Amino acid sequence: MNFLITAGGTREYIDPVRFISNASSGRMGYALARAALAAGHKVTLITAPTAQDPPRGAKAVKVQTAAEMFDAVRKHFSRCDCLIMAAAVADYTPVRRAPTKLKKTARNLTIKLKPTPDILKWAGKHKSDQVVVGFALEDKAVRVSAEKKLRQKNLDMIVANTPAAIGTDRSTVQIKTLTSAWVRIENAAKSTTARKIVSLAEMLRRHEIASCHKGRVTAVSELK
Repeated sequence: MNFLITAGGTREYIDPVRFISNASSGRMGYALARAALAAGHKVTLITAPTAQDPPRGAKAVKVQTAAEMFDAVRKHFSRCDCLIMAAAVADYTPVRRAPTKLKKTARNLTIKLKPTPDILKWAGKHKSDQVVVGFALEDKAVRVSAEKKLRQKNLDMIVANTPAAIGTDRSTVQIKTLTSAWVRIENAAKSTTARKIVSLAEMLRRHEIASCHKGRVTAVSELK
């Protein structure tokens, strides 16, 4: 399979030196890239800034902003079998980026923000036979909110976690596909969770291929 994986937290620049970002370490996305490579797959890793070292064998595409990540995903999406959106993409970006460094004054500073592109929603809308996996970071009603995201964005799998997972080597996640019950992985190394997610993606891909093949056979039969 060809895996397209996003990782890290995007930076939305206010001026040339200041930006809005988040505390994502990129550990989960990089663990997913390593797990997919270890399973014999090809990996394109679209990565926002992080201290992690890209795993050997992965094609690394470096981006900074949500818009750049969106462009990279659109460029590589048609050639992938599975997209895993593990990146922490900023929800908002400044309407206007100052061309030079803003000087500090005694007055309050107001920064107007606008929504960033919804990359996951775009992928769910434009997928053909790709498996699309999303992450949902929730601090309340975790399963309800994550399952809503799974269905509204036309995903194949959702991985739900809480803010406690940020910047850690271990985390608790809950995973659901469209046709399965919730599976909870308690306080596991992110490498272990990554292997589980890759395994489920493989299963979903096999099912997708079988369904497409069955559809073609039915269509041929109907033509006869």
